[in-house]
Amino acid sequence: MFVQEEKIFAGKVLKIHICTMEGAEWLEEVTEDTTIEKLKEKCLKHCAHGSLEDPKTLTHHKLIHAATERVLTEAKTVADENLKDKDCLLLVKKRPQPPRPPMADISAEEKKKQEAKAPDKDAILKATANLTTRHSDRTVTQHNIRDFQTELRKILVSLIEVAQKILALNPDAVELFKKANAMLDEDEEERVDETVLQQLTEMGFPESRAIKALRLNHMSVTQAMEWLIEHVDDPTVDMPLPGQEAQGGGAGAAAEAKQDELTEIFKRIRRKREFRPDSRAVIALMEMGFDEKEVIDALRVNNNQQDAACEWLLGDRKPSPEELDKGIDTNSPLFQAILENPVVQLGLTNPKTLLAFEDMLENPLNSTQWMNDPETGPVMLQISRIFQTLNRT
Repeated sequence: MFVQEEKIFAGKVLKIHICTMEGAEWLEEVTEDTTIEKLKEKCLKHCAHGSLEDPKTLTHHKLIHAATERVLTEAKTVADENLKDKDCLLLVKKRPQPPRPPMADISAEEKKKQEAKAPDKDAILKATANLTTRHSDRTVTQHNIRDFQTELRKILVSLIEVAQKILALNPDAVELFKKANAMLDEDEEERVDETVLQQLTEMGFPESRAIKALRLNHMSVTQAMEWLIEHVDDPTVDMPLPGQEAQGGGAGAAAEAKQDELTEIFKRIRRKREFRPDSRAVIALMEMGFDEKEVIDALRVNNNQQDAACEWLLGDRKPSPEELDKGIDTNSPLFQAILENPVVQLGLTNPKTLLAFEDMLENPLNSTQWMNDPETGPVMLQISRIFQTLNRT
């Protein structure tokens, strides 16, 4: 008996039962190493939901496992999703985003938002001015002890400026930063998966544009494809990302070139803590009547924690968004004591310390990780001890 060679090595063949919302049903034969994306493409060709030359056709559909009601991940294989022979999958069209209101309705929407907006502090005080005072015998103790986490952010902002100045004087600073930056997966961000890139170029997108879309969307094919479609008429779509411009051929002074490169590295590190609000939290808080800008400020102050952001909006709104990037007074006894500490002085010459400071500004919950690091831990410990000592006095 003759058996085709490709069927010998293709793996186990499964018969998957496919159903659509329109009532169509059929069987698809796939091997265990077939990706869900390829299976979806075969299903779309079968039921002819539009032309597959249009990338939107592929991205606007999803496969759902009927028994478990879970959406299958396109990058995974049939085996990875644990699909069995004769399993039933639903081919479903994704729900479209609601259309934007006409320009004529925008003013009405804004008026409605203003009417539903939560009252500010002045409005609350005015409305409660005539209420009688209760529990006037209760004494409230004012604590002057500063919160360490709040002050730590200010300390880190100022220490970052000092560390950058010190490291810029090091002749090997560029190479040191390149090695230390690998710790934050900088190299991973720059590397593009050839297989993923090929999927986009085969759809007709230029390679440079596809690479840019993948980097902006964390290597997600689906999100990159949607970005490319949305920006197809954007005049700046082919502009390189910051820090990825083609290097010029002019020969300048070596010291100046190193300084420019180091400045670019500092910019790239700084971009890592550009704030991106959680879209679902933004919608949820805006539905409570808060303005979009207020919501984004609240989420930024509270590290995208929706409940904490809500409390901030309803409270005294301290600290303010402007205070987040404000450093500590460099002439204060606290900052002077920190800079005079030998352990801190030595730590500021280490590029890893600067990267740790930047990471903690973006992700305060990572402070514990850096406290346990053998290189940055002693620096953080000294800063904490100095703060606690001066705070008691």
